Amino acid sequence: MPKYIKNIKKTLLSDNWAILHKVTFDYQDSKGKWDPQVREVYDRGNGAAVILYNKEHGSVVLTEQLRMPTYFNGNPSGMLIEVCAGLLDDNDPETAIKKEIEEETGYHISAVEKVMDLYMSPGSVTEIVHLFIASYTAKDKVSEGGGVADENEDIKVHEYAFAKAYAMIKTGEIKDAKTVILLQHLKLQGIL
Repeated sequence: MPKYIKNIKKTLLSDNWAILHKVTFDYQDSKGKWDPQVREVYDRGNGAAVILYNKEHGSVVLTEQLRMPTYFNGNPSGMLIEVCAGLLDDNDPETAIKKEIEEETGYHISAVEKVMDLYMSPGSVTEIVHLFIASYTAKDKVSEGGGVADENEDIKVHEYAFAKAYAMIKTGEIKDAKTVILLQHLKLQGIL
């Protein structure tokens, strides 16, 4: 434990879909003063996300699904356009994302390229998201995708011209951080 944190106490608030703890601790600030702190820490496990791209056609595959927290924060439809993503569960990040790609998009992809790992909301969520890119072609399509029915997934699959998807950041049609980061990565690296 870092020397500037002590007396950590966790109280379980919920273990319904994920685990929510109330955490109290003492924190020593940069001037040496100790202050009591209280936070809520949400642990839903780590995840992985991927953007599928087709260099020949200059396109990307994105998904769209209901994200209830966005509805509660001003998104009138609750629908969110984003990259394919999911929790790791008991898998390593690469295995997990290949499984999610096929379930959500219907593409069978054999190779993915790691981009980076990021905390997406470190003020309250423990999750690290492992970000990937992967090339796809029409011949990689093995099903319609749409998610796993037993998990109540209802995912729409969209193929966009990269320029259109990138412009959707500015118009506000794409507001998901991992999607913005991966679209920018494709542009900055000159991949599309």
